[in-house]
Amino acid sequence: MISSKSLKSVLVSGTAFAALTCALPGAAVAQSTQDAPAQPAAEQDNSEIVVTGTRIIRDGFQAPTPLTVMTQEEILNQSPSNNVADFVNQLPSLAGSTRPANSRLNLSSGQAGINALNLRNLGETRTLVLLDGRRSVGSTITGLVDVNTIPQGLIKSVEIVTGGASAAYGSDAVAGVVNFVLDKKYQGLKLSADSGITTHGDGRNYSFEATAGHSFAGGRGHILLSGELAHRDGIFQVDRDWNATGYVRIQDPNWVNGSTTPRYLIRRQVGAANSTPGSLILNSSGGTANQLRGIYFGQGGQVQQYQYGALTFASPNGGTPPTLTQGGSWQVNDSGRRIGLDPQDDRYGVFGRLSYEIGDGIELFAEGSYNRQKVVFNAGPNLASTTTAFDSRNVGAGSAGASTLAADNAYLINALGAARLAGITGVTIGTTAADLPYRGVENERKVQRYVIGAEGKFEAFGKPAHWDIYGQYGRAELHEELTNIMHTQRTASAVDAVFAQAGNPGGYAVGSIQCRINVDAVATNNDPNCRPLNRLGIGVADPAAIAYILGNPYRDEVAEQKVFGANLSLTPFATWAGDVSIAIGGEYREEKISGFVPAQFQPTVTANPTGGLTTTNTWSVGNYLPTNGKYNVKEAYLETVVPVGLGLEFNGAVRATDYSTSGYVTTWKAGATWKPIEDIRFRVTRSRDIRAPNLNELYQAGSSNTDAVNNPFGAGKGPNGGNYGTSISYSALSLGNPNLRAEKADSWNIGAVLSPRFLRGFNLSVDYFRIDMKDAIDTLTAQDIVNRCFEGRAEYCAIITQDPNNAARILIRNQPFNFSRKLVRGIDFDASYRLPLNSIFAKATGNFTLRGVATRYIENLSDPGIPGTLVFNTVGTNGGQYSTPTWIFRASATYDTESTAISLVGRGVSSGKYAANGIECQTGCPVYPTTAVANQHPTYDDNHVSGLFYVDFNLTQKIKASSSSEAQLFLNVTNVFDRAPLLVPETGLAANSTFSDMLGRAFRVGVRFQLR
Repeated sequence: MISSKSLKSVLVSGTAFAALTCALPGAAVAQSTQDAPAQPAAEQDNSEIVVTGTRIIRDGFQAPTPLTVMTQEEILNQSPSNNVADFVNQLPSLAGSTRPANSRLNLSSGQAGINALNLRNLGETRTLVLLDGRRSVGSTITGLVDVNTIPQGLIKSVEIVTGGASAAYGSDAVAGVVNFVLDKKYQGLKLSADSGITTHGDGRNYSFEATAGHSFAGGRGHILLSGELAHRDGIFQVDRDWNATGYVRIQDPNWVNGSTTPRYLIRRQVGAANSTPGSLILNSSGGTANQLRGIYFGQGGQVQQYQYGALTFASPNGGTPPTLTQGGSWQVNDSGRRIGLDPQDDRYGVFGRLSYEIGDGIELFAEGSYNRQKVVFNAGPNLASTTTAFDSRNVGAGSAGASTLAADNAYLINALGAARLAGITGVTIGTTAADLPYRGVENERKVQRYVIGAEGKFEAFGKPAHWDIYGQYGRAELHEELTNIMHTQRTASAVDAVFAQAGNPGGYAVGSIQCRINVDAVATNNDPNCRPLNRLGIGVADPAAIAYILGNPYRDEVAEQKVFGANLSLTPFATWAGDVSIAIGGEYREEKISGFVPAQFQPTVTANPTGGLTTTNTWSVGNYLPTNGKYNVKEAYLETVVPVGLGLEFNGAVRATDYSTSGYVTTWKAGATWKPIEDIRFRVTRSRDIRAPNLNELYQAGSSNTDAVNNPFGAGKGPNGGNYGTSISYSALSLGNPNLRAEKADSWNIGAVLSPRFLRGFNLSVDYFRIDMKDAIDTLTAQDIVNRCFEGRAEYCAIITQDPNNAARILIRNQPFNFSRKLVRGIDFDASYRLPLNSIFAKATGNFTLRGVATRYIENLSDPGIPGTLVFNTVGTNGGQYSTPTWIFRASATYDTESTAISLVGRGVSSGKYAANGIECQTGCPVYPTTAVANQHPTYDDNHVSGLFYVDFNLTQKIKASSSSEAQLFLNVTNVFDRAPLLVPETGLAANSTFSDMLGRAFRVGVRFQLR
C-alpha cells in the first residue's frame, strides 16, 4: 500500500509516454520495455497503484497531454474488419492515412497496399508508430511502419498521443505517437476465425489467429506464441451505382481571361472522350479540319460515330441564369470502371516472446516476429499518359491514353478505307485500351524484428527504481513490382503498323501488316520480335503484340534497423509537495537501405556537356533506380515530474540528438497539470519537436518524369537565356539530398479534463492543439522551379539545363529542400459515460456506455515560400489531393453484460468544399487578367461537396463452455445503410477514397475461443 502523497509524486511526465512510475514491480518508465510508452499512475479508492492495468490508460483523462486509448474490448467488438488499422483509422485525429483503398495509384513509390497512420494530416512520416514503446523497422524506403506487421492477436490496447513527443521518443513524433500495447503476460490459449463479404457479393475475406501463453518454473518464466493468417479476394472492377454518375468538373468552353462567369462547371452524365475502351479519333491533320473527329471503334473494330452531346445553354425558368448541360454517350467512358476498389491481400505473421526471471527483480527477455504480405492490385487502364485536357466543345479531347497514327497505318486503312483517308496526314486517337490487361501492382514485403533485453527493479534512496536495457534488429525485404506496364519504345513501334511493300529488307509477305521499323529502309532500327498492335477496337489486338509491348518493372530493397537502448527511472528526493521522479536514458540507432534494379527496368541517366543530367524513360511508369545509403543517430534524454503543491505539477523532458547526416539538435517539452478540485484538471504543454530526413529524402537514386510547363519568361525566351515557346517541355530527375536538415516544429497543447463527482462514470476532455513546422522538407514542382528561376533565384536556374539532344526541352534536377512551412490547428473532444444499469433498475444487469471522439480542424496550411504563390487553408476541403474535413467524428453506444455486447457506431465527416482555393459564384465572378493568376483562384459554379455519415452494428455473444473456457460468436455489419462514398467531381474514380467507405455494406462473422 502506498499513501496518496506518494502516489501523486509519481504521476506522468511531459508526455503520456513518459511515465515515471517507480512504486511496484513492473512499473512503466519512459522508453521502458513495459506496456507504456507512458502510463499515468492513477488514484484508486484503496490508495493502491495499478501500473499495468488497462483501466488506467483506458480513457486517457488522467494524462497530462491528450491521449486516446482504444481498449482490447473496443477493438474486438467494434473493429470493421480483421485488420486493426481499419479500426484505428476511424479516429478523428488520424486524417489522411495511407490505406489500400487510397494507395492504389502509388505505383512507383512502393506504398500500394500498406496501412500507414497519419496524425493531423501532416504526413505519415511525421507520425511515430511504436510497438510496446519501441520503434519498428519501416516497410517502405520512407520508413513508414505498416500496421499489418503488428501481431493483432496480442494487442491489448492502442494509445494515440496527439502532440509532439520527440523529447521522449526522438525523431518523427511531430504530430504524435501511436503505440500498440501487447499483452505480454497472456496466460492460456485463444483461437479466432472470421469471414466477411460485401452486400454486393464481392470482397470476400477471412482470417485465422492463434495465441498461446504459458508460465513455467514456478512463474519465473513465461513463453508467448502468436500467429495469424489473413486473405482478401480483392475487388478489381467498379460496378457500384455511385460510380456510374459521370460526375466531373469541366471548363466552360466560353470562359476566357476576363470572364465574369465561373471557369469550371460541375456536371453529371459527362464522360471523357479520350477514355473510351475501343479508341476514338480525337482529331486529324490534313484534309478538312478534324473531318474524322468522333469516329469510334467498338467491338471487333466496328466503326461508329461517337455522340459527344452538345454543350448547350438552357434557361428553363425564364429569367434565371442559364445553366450548362452535357448529354451524349458519356457511358462509353470507362476510365473509372476498370480500376480496383480493394486489393487482393495475403498475409501471415508469427510472433514469439520468452522471458525468465534469473533473480529477484531481474528478468531477461527475447522477442522475435516475422511477417509476410503480398498485395495484388488493379491500378486501372493502361494509359500512355494520365493527363486529361479539354477542348472548346467536348470533354476530354486531350492526351490521356493518346496515340498518333500516320495516315498509312494499316489498321486505319482497313477500318476506314483509303478513300476516306484521302488528304489526311495523321490522326490522334484516345483510348483506355480495353484489349490490354490493367496495370497492376504486386508488392511483397517480408518484415523481421528481433529484440533481446533485460529489465529489473531495485531500491534506491529508499524508493523503488526500475531499469531496462535492450538491443533490437529489424529487417524488411521489399519486392515492389508493377505488372503489364508499357515499354514506351516498343509500344510506339508496334502501333506504327504498315503494309509490307515489295523488296522490304525483312522479306515479309507483300501486303502483310508489319511493324514499320522492320520493313522501312533503315536497317539499324529493326526488331525481329516486334509484333504490330491494332488499337482500333475491342477484341482486335494480337496477344503476341500485347506480350511484346508489356513488361513487369520491379525493384528489390532491403531496409535494416539496429537499435540499442537503456533506461533508468528513480525517485532521488522529495519536496514539501511530494516525491520528485526522474528518468534518464540513451539510445543508438542505425537505419540502412540497399537496393537492386535490373538494368532493363532502369531509366538511362547520362551527364551532358552543359552540366545537367539527361534521363530517358523506358517504361510508362516504374522507371526504378536502386537506392543505397545509411545513417546513425545517438541520443540521450532526461525527464522529470515535480509536484509543486496545491494540485499543481510540473513535468518536462529534454533530449540531445546527434544525427550522422543532419547534425545535432535539442528537443524539449515543458508542461503542467493543475487540479484545483477533484472534478477538473487543466493541462498545458509546450514542446520543440523534430523530424530528421529519411533514407529516401537523403539517398533517393532518382525517379524521372516528362511533361511540360508554362513559360513565365514569354515566347522566344527561357531559363538561362534559352529560346522556347509559350510552354516548355521538360524531363525531370528527382534525387535525394544528403545536405538536408531536420524539420523543426513548435507545438502547443492546452486543455481541460472534467470528471464531475455528481455524475459518476462521465469524463470529458477538450484540448486545443497547434503545430507550427519550419524548415519542412518538401520538393517543388517543375513549374515552381522554372518560376523561381524567372524570379532571379540563381540556385534554381542552376538545376535547369538545356537538353543537348532536343533544343525544345529542358532538363531539371529536382531535390528535396528545407524550405516549406506547415501549420495545423484544431480542437479535440473526447467524452465517455458509463452507466451501470442496476443503479437505475435494481434488477437490471449490464452497463450502458457512450463514447464520442471528434476533432474540429481550424487550419491546415502549407506555405512553400514562393513569392506570389497562394497559401490556402485545406480545412473544410473534401476533394482534391489535399483535404482536411472541418469535422471528423466517431461515436459509439454499447450495451454489455457478462454474456452479450451490442454496439452501434456512427462516424463520418462534415460537408465542405471541393477545391480549397476555389471561389463559388454564378455571375459577377472575379476577373483575372492572366491564366496563371486564375489558376490560383479558380471559380466554380458549385464548389460544395457533401459530408458523410456511416452507421456500423456489432454484436458479440459469449458462450460459457466451462469454468476455464469460453467462446464468443460475433457479427459486424459495416455501413449498415450502404451509404455511397463521398463523391467528388473528378475523372476516373469519382470518390474521396481517404475518408470514404468504398465497398458499401459489408458483413463479418466469426468465432473466438479462449481456454485459461
